[in-house]
Amino acid sequence: MAKTVTIRVDDDVYSMFKHAADGQKRTMSNFIEYAALTYLVNDMYVDDHEMQDILKNSADLKSGLSDAMHGRYSILG
Repeated sequence: MAKTVTIRVDDDVYSMFKHAADGQKRTMSNFIEYAALTYLVNDMYVDDHEMQDILKNSADLKSGLSDAMHGRYSILG
């Protein structure tokens, strides 16, 4: 079931939302929902390829953390 959410934005932000919604021929409500979902999907989650890169480097990160914790480092400068 759809829920109603009330938000308060200043006039400049409202104008940006209105302009963007009109440009996509969406209602203001639909545009804000679309924009929020797009942000969540694209910026808050990693895809499988990105996760593989993270996991591939996790051993190096753990090794570096261990070295730092045991004083096995030198400061260059």
